[in-house]
Amino acid sequence: MDRLRNFGFLIKDVSRLSGLNFERHSVELNLSITQCKVLAHLQRNKGVTQVQLAELSEIDPMTLVRVIDRMEAEQWVSREPHPTDRRARCLVLKPAATPILQQMWRLADRARAEALAGFSADEKAQLMNLLERAHANLSALVAPAADVPQQEFTEPAKDQRKPAKEKVAKPQAKRAITASQKKLQHR
Repeated sequence: MDRLRNFGFLIKDVSRLSGLNFERHSVELNLSITQCKVLAHLQRNKGVTQVQLAELSEIDPMTLVRVIDRMEAEQWVSREPHPTDRRARCLVLKPAATPILQQMWRLADRARAEALAGFSADEKAQLMNLLERAHANLSALVAPAADVPQQEFTEPAKDQRKPAKEKVAKPQAKRAITASQKKLQHR
């Protein structure tokens, strides 16, 4: 069998296992993997709306509202008026989230080191280069047609984690409906 047939399955399973490995470490923070995903995406995508965040993080919008509500109560996040859309709110990290993010990134670094144990520095760089190229290819094919928010996966220096520039779909843009969503609508 052609090993390339496993490409999608392998990427998905590496992502699943990586998430489970990180989750083992995240118990030290007393945070769920969902909360960590939200914080990471908010840091990388400053001023993103809840709709955009739900798409980027692949978190159910109703679940996301509850997570954001809790983070807002903890003073980690605020909802700010959108500059051009009165109906939308932009999500902004507050200074109280900084120590949590620093701890979260330390745990992520540890989990990543475990996942890449035995890889040389050159192999790690090559892996990232190849994944970024595959991501760019797929983004060019799928994202514009589906009107999905885009991210650049450039990583800042370890202790200077600032949001990466992003290409986010216009807030008013309609989201593409998948075949499974159409089936649910007709039930």
